[in-house]
Amino acid sequence: MNSHDISPPHMVLAGDPDSPAARFVAAMNAGDSQALDHIYEDDGILVPVPGHPVSGSARLAANQHMQSFGLPIEARLRHVYVAGDIALLIVDWSMRGTARDGTEIDMSGTATDVVRRGADGQWRYVIDNPHGTA
Repeated sequence: MNSHDISPPHMVLAGDPDSPAARFVAAMNAGDSQALDHIYEDDGILVPVPGHPVSGSARLAANQHMQSFGLPIEARLRHVYVAGDIALLIVDWSMRGTARDGTEIDMSGTATDVVRRGADGQWRYVIDNPHGTA
């Protein structure tokens, strides 16, 4: 898939390295914060604000804050680079609309994410950097 490809996203298989992105979108849009947190390795980090990585309960809280808007997130995989059980995902994402509290939300970015395939075959976030170019 290249940056000029405008076709709809392809179906993702559970063992594919881009599956964390698809699982993230599904869990985020379902409002399931526990399923969302299981997409990360135990010590995986999220960078909700450039330069400020969080993990553990702070990571969960940051994702719950995004879910609190009540808006769907859209994500489109741009590139996947795989080396053994490690992969780099480049993902264009956006969240737009009127939040539950009436605030207009217009967020988007290009994530640079590192995922690792676990012993169970599932890919999980080691580093989730939604503002990967910042």
